[in-house]
Amino acid sequence: MAELLPLFPLGTVLFPGIPLPLHVFEPRYREMVADLLATPEPRLFGVVAIREGHEVGTDAVRSLYDVGCVAVVRRAEALPDGRFALMTTGSRRFRFDELDASRPYLQVDAHLLDEPTGDNGDLVEVADVVRRTYADYRDTLGDADPSIELPDDPRLLSYLVAATVAVSLPERQQLLEAADTRARLARELDLLNRELGLMRSLRTMPMPPQQLPRHSQN
Repeated sequence: MAELLPLFPLGTVLFPGIPLPLHVFEPRYREMVADLLATPEPRLFGVVAIREGHEVGTDAVRSLYDVGCVAVVRRAEALPDGRFALMTTGSRRFRFDELDASRPYLQVDAHLLDEPTGDNGDLVEVADVVRRTYADYRDTLGDADPSIELPDDPRLLSYLVAATVAVSLPERQQLLEAADTRARLARELDLLNRELGLMRSLRTMPMPPQQLPRHSQN
């Protein structure tokens, strides 16, 4: 069953369970937020990543990925000049086929996607390996915080890693579209090992010799 959702195209990928603060300043999205705030909770809209650039062009369908994430408005602050400051959280993945342009902002018939875990045989073991590798990745980045505990739930872990590992937008979108939790975790393990290898190779590269300053002819 499809649900009509207002659509907010962004240059990023939103994942379930991940917070997303938004500063809304464009007139069409101000209207979208005003319409949302006039409805009862939960106030939902769709976030879809833009394939290239920062704007949705005239051929909007080709400009957007067709899998996104439902965002739930947790807090909204109307600013004096008409802008809005929103705090939202990702909820469920969805897919859409067509865009509804009858409003100043886009809308979609969102088909909510299931959240299968995949092969449960070694899911816990794969999640444990990703958890350790991710901790190693953060430590190598110098961004490790011992007070932050990674979730035990493999699905939540897969979305947290997907949202925070430093990869390209298309790779992040592939993680959102993964068929199931295990497939997402397996792909994340590949990406983490790739990034760790790159960081470690950069650390071991010899520094280029310093060039002596040239004497001025004056």
